[in-house]
Amino acid sequence: MTREELIAFINSKDTFDLIIRRPDYIQNFSSDSNIVYAQTLGGMYDLCYTNIDYLPYVQKVLGTNFVSSVSILLGIQDTLYLDSAGITPIQYQPYLNLRGRGVIIGFIDTGIDYTLDIFRYENGESRIISIYDQSAQCCDPPPGFFIGREYTKEDIDRALSSSDPYSIVQERDTSGHGTFLASIAAGYSRGENFSGAAPECGIIAVKLREARKFYKDLFAVPDSAENVFESNAVIAGAEYIIEKARSLGMPAVICLGMGSNSGSHDGCGIFEEYLNSISKLRGVCVCVSAGNECRAHHHAAGSIPAAGMTSDISIKVENGGNIYANIRNGAADKLSASVRSPTGELIGRVSSSPDLMITRKMVLEPSEISIGYFFPTECSSGQLTAVRITDATAGIWTITLYGDIILNGTYDAWLPITGLCGRGIEFLSSSPYGTVTVPATAQGMICCGAYDHLNGSLYLESSWGPSRTLSMLPDLTAPGVNISGIYPTGAGTMSGTSASAAITAGAAALMMQWGAVLGNDPSMSTHQIKAYLIRGCRRSDPISYPNTQWGYGTLDLAQSFDRLREI
Repeated sequence: MTREELIAFINSKDTFDLIIRRPDYIQNFSSDSNIVYAQTLGGMYDLCYTNIDYLPYVQKVLGTNFVSSVSILLGIQDTLYLDSAGITPIQYQPYLNLRGRGVIIGFIDTGIDYTLDIFRYENGESRIISIYDQSAQCCDPPPGFFIGREYTKEDIDRALSSSDPYSIVQERDTSGHGTFLASIAAGYSRGENFSGAAPECGIIAVKLREARKFYKDLFAVPDSAENVFESNAVIAGAEYIIEKARSLGMPAVICLGMGSNSGSHDGCGIFEEYLNSISKLRGVCVCVSAGNECRAHHHAAGSIPAAGMTSDISIKVENGGNIYANIRNGAADKLSASVRSPTGELIGRVSSSPDLMITRKMVLEPSEISIGYFFPTECSSGQLTAVRITDATAGIWTITLYGDIILNGTYDAWLPITGLCGRGIEFLSSSPYGTVTVPATAQGMICCGAYDHLNGSLYLESSWGPSRTLSMLPDLTAPGVNISGIYPTGAGTMSGTSASAAITAGAAALMMQWGAVLGNDPSMSTHQIKAYLIRGCRRSDPISYPNTQWGYGTLDLAQSFDRLREI
């Protein structure tokens, strides 16, 4: 297959992507012409594509590893704050004078408005090193990649000097989310007296492509949902940023202001594993938003006391729609499930069997029920019970869990995050704990919660930890309420952990400049930066730290450098 044929196949609406851990691809699929290899990611994983019709065979060969190989779906999570985060004193401290020079911040998001002055030097040239537009429907992807289009700095500068820039660089941020995060982390405008946290850093922007219909159907995402992205596309975007930074000999901070409820929430699976692996690389730091799910009623937790007993999960559906419930339990327990509709129609208990997926239609309602079991899942060896209800009628739906084998008995259940879940669909009995979204639940990265820098209170929507492995999350909180920044349409504000992650990414870029660029800590990576930031966090005496709302406290970069002087 030629490169052009491969690109055409990959971009077909009838294909879907898989990331397969090496050497599984070589052992199981390398001689199979129906599985098309595209590229190796991080030296550990193979990105492959196949036709949707080939799905049953792929599931059979991969077994429960199929859960980790397919994408999960992510959605976005929406200068006084720089003072509150201790960033301004570091920018203007006479000796340090850290402003991000020599460091790249990479944004994997909805794109960037490259025409804004805040992303240019004084001479008018762009500070953007490159843009990888995965959504572009053309045949000019970056070398080694097979979707989208790359725009170089030369392309961007040529566009900026043109009377019609979009005829040269066609990428646009129609959402504005990516542009805003880039503005508060890396923007700088002298005329408007606006500055991001690292105003002199280089910028790489990855505009994610919209998720394929295959995945939207798999996770019951409403047709009206916007800004829905695949985890495998995020991995490809991170790989692009790292490769580009390496080619330039520059360190990189990656900012990811989105999340999902569809993963394991315990750091397992290829998506979280990949991001954890790159966070350990020298000259790389990964900052991720904790999520805005605390009050969304999208997480439920419960327990089954003993074998033979049951526990109900009730889901309220206000206006109809689709439901996807991701239910996880530990390796020692075996659970099975039944589903009852608001009218009382019952899909009886489906016996739990590894890799079993059954689909049944209701008799008196238009709804269709799918129940699937995956055991043992990778890493944790636990069980995933996936329940999908399409065309769910309004009312209370009940999933009954049966304890077939019980040693521990606890379980967690998640609905998709806000924006990916139908409006008015929520658990009747929910828990704010365990609402940190994937991939922020993975080890290694900096997980950022949000607080209001004006009154010192926690942002009401900021997700609470811990992870399913009871790891303390978030790592810290940063300003995330009514943050001022720039959209493609002009100045505005944003509230959410996306904003707090961008501010933390800017702070990390200043620390990366001090360590990797200026040579004070040449091996600087995520774990060093996380340790320095945690040590410098501000803490209030009445509160015990770390905790599941504030982590180790609030970001204070100036205090982090003060603590460095004490080492």
